Amino acid sequence: QVQLVESGGGLVQTGGSLRLSCAASGRTFSKIAMGWFRQTPGKEREFVAAINWRGGTTYYEDSVKGRFTISRDNAKNSGYLQMDSLKPEDTAVYYCSARRGGIASTSLHDYVDWGQGTQVTVSS
Repeated sequence: QVQLVESGGGLVQTGGSLRLSCAASGRTFSKIAMGWFRQTPGKEREFVAAINWRGGTTYYEDSVKGRFTISRDNAKNSGYLQMDSLKPEDTAVYYCSARRGGIASTSLHDYVDWGQGTQVTVSS
C-alpha cells in the first residue's frame, strides 16, 4: 500500500499558477505510476494527468494540455502537478493517486491508492 499526501492547493485568480505536490510513503515509489484526478460536487472524479514510473511517458486531459505539467522525483518520493494559466473551470478538489506496475493510465479504476485531496479554487 502507498500512502499519499497532497499539498499546494489554494485560492488563485484566473491566469495564475499553483504547484501541487504529492508525498508518497510505503511501497517503493519508483515502481508505481502516478496520476492526478479532480472532482467537483455532484460530478464524477475525472482524469487530469498521469506519469509512468520512469517519468518518460505522460498523459493529459485535453483541457489542461499546454497549461499543466506533471512530473516526479523518485529520489524524493514525490510527484508534482504544475498548473499555469488557471481558469475558473479548473476549480476542484485535486487527488493524487498511485498505480502499481509503473504504467500510467488515464482510467481512475486502474489506481489503487489515493490521497485525501487538496482544494484548488480559481476566482474569475
